[in-house]
Amino acid sequence: MADPTTLLTPDEISEADLPDWQQEGETLTARFATGDFATGLQLVQSIGASAEEANHHPDLLLTYPSVAVTLTSHDVGGITRRDLVLARTVSEHAAALGIGAAQD
Repeated sequence: MADPTTLLTPDEISEADLPDWQQEGETLTARFATGDFATGLQLVQSIGASAEEANHHPDLLLTYPSVAVTLTSHDVGGITRRDLVLARTVSEHAAALGIGAAQD
């Protein structure tokens, strides 16, 4: 298994096929259109529980009516497999709540 702290190349990130996510420099970002604050809070709580379990923590911005998520591995200064795994998990949490990624 590959070292989860190894920085990924842009090709490796693209090949991960994360349709909800965009690479912005050394981060992965997504914004989920929650429609209301209470649903956004549910999503944030789900993300928080998964982040604690993984010991890998995203930056979150909860607003009415969306949640913005930014992932990066601060300890190595870029995107690693840990970020890809958590990105998939966040997208799964959103889908379970019937939330889609916002198209900017």
